[in-house]
Amino acid sequence: MPDFLLPDLGEGLEEAEIIAWRVEPGDRVTVDQVIAEVETAKAVVEVPVPYAGVVAALHAAPGATVSVGQPLITVTADERPTGFREPGVVVPSQSPTAADEGDEASGSVLIGYGTTSAPARIRRGRRRGVTGTVAGAPLASTGAATGAALASPAVLTGALSASSGVPSRAAPPATAPGGHHPVAVISPLVRKEARDAGLDLTSIAGTGPDGLVSRQDVRQAIAELVALQQQPAEVAPATGTPATEAGSTTGAATSAGERRIPLRGARRAAAEKLSRSRREIPDATVWVDVDATELAETRRALNAADATRPVSLLALLARFAVLGLRRFPELNGRIDGDEIVVPDRVNLGFAAQTEHGLVVPVVPDAHRLTTRELSARLADLVAAARERRLAPADLTGGTFTVNNYGVFGVDGSAAIINYPEVAILGMGRVIDRPWVADGQLTVRKVTELTLSFDHRACDGGTAGGFLRYVADCIESPATALGDM
Repeated sequence: MPDFLLPDLGEGLEEAEIIAWRVEPGDRVTVDQVIAEVETAKAVVEVPVPYAGVVAALHAAPGATVSVGQPLITVTADERPTGFREPGVVVPSQSPTAADEGDEASGSVLIGYGTTSAPARIRRGRRRGVTGTVAGAPLASTGAATGAALASPAVLTGALSASSGVPSRAAPPATAPGGHHPVAVISPLVRKEARDAGLDLTSIAGTGPDGLVSRQDVRQAIAELVALQQQPAEVAPATGTPATEAGSTTGAATSAGERRIPLRGARRAAAEKLSRSRREIPDATVWVDVDATELAETRRALNAADATRPVSLLALLARFAVLGLRRFPELNGRIDGDEIVVPDRVNLGFAAQTEHGLVVPVVPDAHRLTTRELSARLADLVAAARERRLAPADLTGGTFTVNNYGVFGVDGSAAIINYPEVAILGMGRVIDRPWVADGQLTVRKVTELTLSFDHRACDGGTAGGFLRYVADCIESPATALGDM
């Protein structure tokens, strides 16, 4: 019975969260049939199985995180394609020589990666509940007892030790003959998961060869600690110390009235990128108030002329930004060591807020699109983001980002630059305000533009020139036609 291991996800991704299973134990599967939907830090993708046969076991519950190279599913195989080899993973039951000799391959092991020469299309279907077994335990009971721990080790703030009162996890010796040695773990990811959960690895008895600590061992310890912390204070272990203090050095179980939201998937990817941007980029912000009355009229006229292909405010802002980048290309670059790299194309990213977190889809070669084409592409990507249909390629390769934060009812924002880009342009809400036009006080549609930029890539003159050019396009869209 071959185990299908989670394949190499590419782009430095080392793990994925199980969103939903498409099969159950006992189901018959065919080669390249989608068996699971997983979420990486980049996107939600569907995983096809390279074997045909009967599903014997699922090795993770929905919400659990699986590392590359760990078993995903066990199949009683009818066949194993001759040329198949999991990317980045050596399959014990098939030698590399045998794999190299085969000419045929199964379908993609993962959407966008795998053995086939033609990329598989991303398909979405109805998510399916599973009530079978996971590593020999019913899925339902696994989710009830340890689901919170598997999904969010960060909810634990205490450390598990030999004095924690968990009798089933005897601690191995912290030192070996001849001196101290670190606890052996099956992979660095296991060590990281234990550290994130506040666990002392020396307190965990490894079940692998020679006491090797596996991810399952760490998760079992996490589950036991969760159960321990959820006990009432009067039944706290051993010393009678309240459960909120026992075995804890940094904190306790979640206090009443609190809830903890794990940083996973898109949220974690955004958090890491934004944190890096703040650490590494010496950013500055410039802003200007703009009379957008003519812009609103132009948009109204465009949509009246062809209601089947509407143009959004974001699309108009993006169109003018692309024109501005032609005049000030330094803002379309990135910093690479001691050099400013300026590509000859504009891959336009835009911030999209979804219930799953902030994502920045990218429109490749935005400078080649008409305003209506650009608006349609933006709308398609927003819909895909909200439905979690974005592929990894849709979220990479951006050279400049625009953001319409006016949809949140705010006027301005010192936005964080989308690393490794060097600038981000934002537009606030368009509202009626008093404005002086031709020496007369009147009411106009006014918005605020802001530009955050990397001061290493350009100085204030370049940033101000770009922002003023975009503002002029908004105030007089007709004059922008000369550059379109």
